[in-house]
Amino acid sequence: MKQKKFADLYTPEGEELIKNGSMPWNVYPRPQMQRDSFFCLNGDWEFSCGEINGLLRVPFPPESLLSGIGKRLGKNPKLHYKKEFSLPDGFIRDRVLLHFGAVDQIAEVFLNGKKLGEHRGGYEHFSFDITDSISDKNILEVYVRDELENRVLPYGKQCEKRGGMWYTPISGIWQTVWIESVPEKYIEDIRTETGEDFAAITVYGIDCGKVTLRTPDGEITRELNDGKITFPVSNPRMWSPEDPYLYYFTVESENDKVTSYFALRTLEIKSVCGTKRLCLNGKPYFFHGLLDQGYYSDGIFTPASPKSYENDIVSMKNLGFNTLRKHIKVEPEQFYYDCDRLGMIVFQDMVNNSSYSFIRDTALPTVGLKKLSDKFLHRSSKSREAFISAMESTVKQLYNHPCICYWTIFNEGWGQFESQKMYKKLKSLDNSRFIDTASGWFKGAESDVESPHVYFKPVKLKKSDKPILLSEFGGYSFKPEEHVFNIAQTYGYKFFEVREEFENALIKLYEEEIIPLIPLGLCGDIYTQLSDVEDETNGLLSYDRKVLKVDPAKMRSIAEKLKI
Repeated sequence: MKQKKFADLYTPEGEELIKNGSMPWNVYPRPQMQRDSFFCLNGDWEFSCGEINGLLRVPFPPESLLSGIGKRLGKNPKLHYKKEFSLPDGFIRDRVLLHFGAVDQIAEVFLNGKKLGEHRGGYEHFSFDITDSISDKNILEVYVRDELENRVLPYGKQCEKRGGMWYTPISGIWQTVWIESVPEKYIEDIRTETGEDFAAITVYGIDCGKVTLRTPDGEITRELNDGKITFPVSNPRMWSPEDPYLYYFTVESENDKVTSYFALRTLEIKSVCGTKRLCLNGKPYFFHGLLDQGYYSDGIFTPASPKSYENDIVSMKNLGFNTLRKHIKVEPEQFYYDCDRLGMIVFQDMVNNSSYSFIRDTALPTVGLKKLSDKFLHRSSKSREAFISAMESTVKQLYNHPCICYWTIFNEGWGQFESQKMYKKLKSLDNSRFIDTASGWFKGAESDVESPHVYFKPVKLKKSDKPILLSEFGGYSFKPEEHVFNIAQTYGYKFFEVREEFENALIKLYEEEIIPLIPLGLCGDIYTQLSDVEDETNGLLSYDRKVLKVDPAKMRSIAEKLKI
């Protein structure tokens, strides 16, 4: 009998979901602007794509085990989703809004035969006002085109020819679909700007109303003035991984009410004893982190449960890590909320698009060619426009989350273009966080940090007039038996067959190569990676999240030494 090449791996949360048969992700999907109206449309939908037909479990992409389909769809697939539903009695107020967390890549949405609109882009949430189309019994249809092959829209690590550091592509709905009902004039959005001792809140959609802030000293209520209010905060409690304190508040108008939160924290670059340092809340801080690609063995892009995010975060905090680099993927807001409340800093990447060349973007830089003018990185006007649009959407969507301290624009030249212009663009969108223009290589434009990647050789860094962030390193591989996706092949940067040898090598890497670099200006490290992903077995957790490959006490001991 021919040996199976790929294993079907379920996470503990995935096994629980299959066992219970409950509606997946039946939780309010917008933690920073929550109201009491929520109708979830996740669960079984009718699905078709070419010769594939059947029931699909939303919000899992059809390529995943948890979707119930579990099949690749081929090049440029066309997907059709259909869901019949009725809203509960008394649900409708004045307006009815239909929300999609994310759909990969181009979605056309119809309700009761009427086209609501179209959305392009696989990582942003979008909505439609369906008030004039809703009835007692409804048929919702979503037609999706996935044009991954064109490389115009951001796609991240998805690749039709998956393998190595490129992964199984996903298509279609991969985040929660839901409905809410709102008054005629309602709170549309909230933006918060914070400093060391204040919070400025801007409310969109209404001009008048009141905001009530809960503090350790009691509640404070103030009236909105033209949709704005600023709260001075006495005895401020600053947010950090060690004390992730959140200030909750409510915004209330005549007919609407939402709850939200903010945190107080500051980010600065300071010169400390002649060395530039990244500072959190006015003090030099070492950002001890992991690459987090956000892939799961049973749901691919979508974990089985919101609990999966919490488990990853808590597991890594228990190892002494305080930072996750969210690598070329934008998650549902639940992930960022969990990082906010549990105390995990996020370095957020923009999602790459356009072409990738192994020779230009990986091979030559690995052997030393790490400077290349943008004029040699030609990108089409359509791909440039799509990248800028996605960057704007990402910043707007995630702006209020205090856990995000750092943006990465380009990674290792993937899709890179006009990097100086993109730095200025991102700075205009958000000047409150650190910006890494070119993580790894092809630097030359303005950037807040020096951001090398080091694999295959000892980590040695040169003194810099900028804070130094080792934004990728390590990648040591160990395959825990019966917990790997690709049984036949393995991808990593250094290989170990015995767990103890893997762990000892990892500890030695930190003690002999990373810790000594702190006096030279190293402000943070991002080890590759949090979990295994398909062929890559260089995670600290197995792909199914069932095996932790390192001893927590030993890792915490290393973390104690990685402080400034």
